[in-house]
Amino acid sequence: MTVNALPRGFCRDCLAPAETDAKRCRACGSPRVLRHPELDALSLAHIDCDAFYAAVEKRDNPELRDKPVIIGGGKRGVVSTACYIARINGVRSAMPMFKALEACPTAVVVKPDMEKYVRVGRQVRDMMQALTPMVEPISIDEAFLDLAGTRKLHGASPALVLARFARQVEQEVGITVSVGLSYCKFLAKVASDRDKPRGFSVIGQAEAVSFLAQQPVTLIWGVGKAFAATLAGDGLRSIGQLQTLERGELMRRYGTMGDRLYHLSRGLDERSVKPRSEAKSVSSETTFDTDLSRFEDLVPVLRALSERVSARLKKADIAGRTIVLKLKTADFRIRTRNRQLGDPTRLADRIFHTGLDMLRRETDGTRYRLLGIGVSDLTDAGKADPPDLVDQLSHKRALAEGAIDSLREKFGRQAVETGYTFGRGRAGRPPRED
Repeated sequence: MTVNALPRGFCRDCLAPAETDAKRCRACGSPRVLRHPELDALSLAHIDCDAFYAAVEKRDNPELRDKPVIIGGGKRGVVSTACYIARINGVRSAMPMFKALEACPTAVVVKPDMEKYVRVGRQVRDMMQALTPMVEPISIDEAFLDLAGTRKLHGASPALVLARFARQVEQEVGITVSVGLSYCKFLAKVASDRDKPRGFSVIGQAEAVSFLAQQPVTLIWGVGKAFAATLAGDGLRSIGQLQTLERGELMRRYGTMGDRLYHLSRGLDERSVKPRSEAKSVSSETTFDTDLSRFEDLVPVLRALSERVSARLKKADIAGRTIVLKLKTADFRIRTRNRQLGDPTRLADRIFHTGLDMLRRETDGTRYRLLGIGVSDLTDAGKADPPDLVDQLSHKRALAEGAIDSLREKFGRQAVETGYTFGRGRAGRPPRED
């Protein structure tokens, strides 16, 4: 690049090239002109849907468009996400619902519809995979992408391809995304958070160290409030201060975390984008409107959650060997209990009865606000639930469960209920997860 050359750029709205230093696009007048000296050289991106759950609800209900919206599980739940209007009023994810409503009394609270969000998330994911096979999902609404080597395929630089993608999502899906473009995962994620919503931020290699030097230590993955306080006690509040210390000194002080501090403070991150890996667990949980302590009140909820987990395992054609019970007490303390089975399962009956035995041991008068059940150590379903020579009735129960699944698939989930949930109303049909 010559001394007087302009950084390469384009308009994010009409995608016309930005050939002058004008603040607005000469083709369409948009102020969303993107320029950066390394724009054509970078190919690693992080894409994050903006306030995803709330955005989907606003898309589906235009009356919510200009209102503060909180997605959460009722008064006793927590905030799953909030739109930007609600965030301006102090609402944050994971905030108890009562505090969120104190901060924003005019907010509209919408219970989460996970099935809908998963459908929209998959639609966006499919659009990502049309750009490159190198897509690494982080959650339902965000992923890393590596577009290296795709220029010939798309006839454009990765940056321009990502801008096209963002516009396509907005037009076809009806939500917005923010894009972070850099040379490594760490800084791509940092970039995507810089200019939300509808953002597109670039952090190049030449500016990385100087940019990071001005940032707080909490920008580094793994530096939460507690560790930040430890670093502050040692006089380290900015990443620039970390940059003055050698790797050996940081590791002597903070162990393996010191190694991370050394590398990330200098913008060194060699992790590659890894395409979607298999899920590590399948689970379902619910937060109660009022605390529950009696075993007989918890049983129908456990049964309904076990059926939900089983349905997901069967749909994905997988099974798991370890059953995990999760409980959250009234004072927000989490208890988890695990039990490994002799062979993998995907049957609601086995998941439920294993969880039931663990639950019985925990019903000691403690009041619980949340109950969950899950399956981990996942494997192919072909290895699941072999005939039990000891329990002769297990085969009959498995056949009965298969018949119930067929009826539910044909007539809906409420067509058939077990004795554990029948007639129990909401106790047998927990709300969607928080």
